[in-house]
Amino acid sequence: MKRVVVVHGPNLNLLGKREPHIYGTRSLDDLNQTVRDKAGRLGLDVSVFQSNHEGEIIDFLQKEAPGSAGIVINPGALSHYSLALYDCLQALALPVVEVHLSNPLAREDFRHADLVGGAARGVVSGFGWKGYVLALQAVADFLSDGEAAGSSGSDGRSAEHEQT
Repeated sequence: MKRVVVVHGPNLNLLGKREPHIYGTRSLDDLNQTVRDKAGRLGLDVSVFQSNHEGEIIDFLQKEAPGSAGIVINPGALSHYSLALYDCLQALALPVVEVHLSNPLAREDFRHADLVGGAARGVVSGFGWKGYVLALQAVADFLSDGEAAGSSGSDGRSAEHEQT
């Protein structure tokens, strides 16, 4: 069974309590159970992690992602500024799907920048908890299509690298 790493970033531990009109009423535990159920139906095993600390997320990814088939990550606010997380995902060279519960482009201007998304094969946003289900399906599809390590972008590089 292929393993997928699922990472929840800062403040996602507050799901169900924090701004439910934006992020929904499901708790992180409920969301993780949905992720595990979907992964099982897709023939995937998942390793789930949440932290409010950038360094802990990077340490977890560096330890757990090697040997995995892909990464689903909701970096939360880290998506807007974390070069360190971007670099980590690029170095791991696995298919990455970034998830956002809300649609950052429909929110405040400062949320429109997505630095971490440049290291992802794709970004799913605005579908609430269903975004995780869509992201897992995308990773399963990448794997069934024979995509593996080195496929974070169309040729394993982000669009920003292609422009330089």
